[in-house]
Amino acid sequence: MTMTATKAAIPQYEQLDTHYDSERNAIWCFMHGDPRPCFTPTLLDNLKSFQRSVAEHVRDPEANAANPMHYLVAASRVPDVFNLGGDLSLFVRMIADRDRDGLSRYARACIDVLYMNAVSLEVPLTTIALVQGNALGGGFEAALSCNVLIAERGTQMGLPEILFNLFPGMGAYSLLARRIDVQTAERIILSGSIYDAETLHEMGIVDVLAEPGEGVKAVHDYIKRHARVRNGFQAVQRVRQRYHPLQYQELLDIVTIWVDAALQLEPKDMRMMERLVRAQNKLGDGIGRGSAAQQNVA
Repeated sequence: MTMTATKAAIPQYEQLDTHYDSERNAIWCFMHGDPRPCFTPTLLDNLKSFQRSVAEHVRDPEANAANPMHYLVAASRVPDVFNLGGDLSLFVRMIADRDRDGLSRYARACIDVLYMNAVSLEVPLTTIALVQGNALGGGFEAALSCNVLIAERGTQMGLPEILFNLFPGMGAYSLLARRIDVQTAERIILSGSIYDAETLHEMGIVDVLAEPGEGVKAVHDYIKRHARVRNGFQAVQRVRQRYHPLQYQELLDIVTIWVDAALQLEPKDMRMMERLVRAQNKLGDGIGRGSAAQQNVA
């Protein structure tokens, strides 16, 4: 963890690096799930702890006056991968064991993190996702959960769960339907297609499109624009959340539907999931921790 010019009590994490940008009043977190760049239980636990620490810092008048945190930026340390989504290896084992409680606990851990992103950690903060590589399944859901989604041209995002006869149950429907119309959201979910950032920007899903390798600069530029009229921007952000609020209970109810559906998967569906596990493992093997573009803020 690197914290520039601050004594904020943000702890170190096993699968998450953090960096405080005192010039822009921004706290960054960089994911590096291990052994695969997906939402491992450890990464989810790290993210929840990180969110709690940031919220506590912002609520502390003395700490936040000394080191203001106005923006939280979620990014990745893994080259060409934002996040590959759910821990499919864990899913396969729990489904085979008929472990309903385990599936429910994992899914709740996911929505706990995504919900807090969506509601700005329930403090005066703007959450930003910087996507510089593939964001699939739960990785796409995580990016969607942030107040602002910035992506580099050529990056790919999508919800492939329908390929193994399931659906993305940790917020995709709720989050997409609040950015675009319900019919288009369902088409995206049911197609299993992968979309490039340019297409998603045209659809109104990606907020800011950056040139390849310029994602960090795009975040800096966005914060510079936003900071000039931060009061107005945050007021509109609160209006959006009041006009079409995301309720935790909604996410929890959908998780129950997802668990029920997961336990109905057939052997052919499990074989497809296992193929995707192997693909996740292949991407995880030998991956270094970050490219120059992804490390130049730390």
